[in-house]
Amino acid sequence: MNKLNMNVKNYFLPICLILVLSFSRLIPHPWNFTPVLAMGIFSGFYFKQFYLGLFIVIVSMFLGDLYLGFHSTMFFTYISLAVAVILGLYIKHFKFTEILVTGLTSSICFFLITNFGAWLTLEMYEKNLAGLFQSYVLAIPFFHNTLISTLLYLVVLKLLFNFSVRKKVA
Repeated sequence: MNKLNMNVKNYFLPICLILVLSFSRLIPHPWNFTPVLAMGIFSGFYFKQFYLGLFIVIVSMFLGDLYLGFHSTMFFTYISLAVAVILGLYIKHFKFTEILVTGLTSSICFFLITNFGAWLTLEMYEKNLAGLFQSYVLAIPFFHNTLISTLLYLVVLKLLFNFSVRKKVA
């Protein structure tokens, strides 16, 4: 029975994270204002295992995509989430400076990777340097939501994490 309790405790947090992330994509929100990048970073930091952190983020995105629909840039979105998990692996103490650096870096990587994917897969862009530049310029208005939401959710996760450590929940 103790082994069953340990397994439930070990998988409770990842399962909850998957469900919360999946649900967060289904509730109305501004474009690109989601906790997904923050959860990728936090998963890398918390679990210290690339595959588990990536699994949590990818499964939550995939469950949301089952409802919202699949799109041509999914591969690029998932790659940018893998980058967020990798960044989280390098966080040592989850300090505000680490949050700022990883939040900014993951947001920039997400912007660069997903808009490259949009340029590559969508017919609305010419397949030349001008079309690539246009894909980045047209995406600038969405970048601030990505950056603000990533930093905001990372701060919320830090506060929850600090609280759980003090209360010996985590």
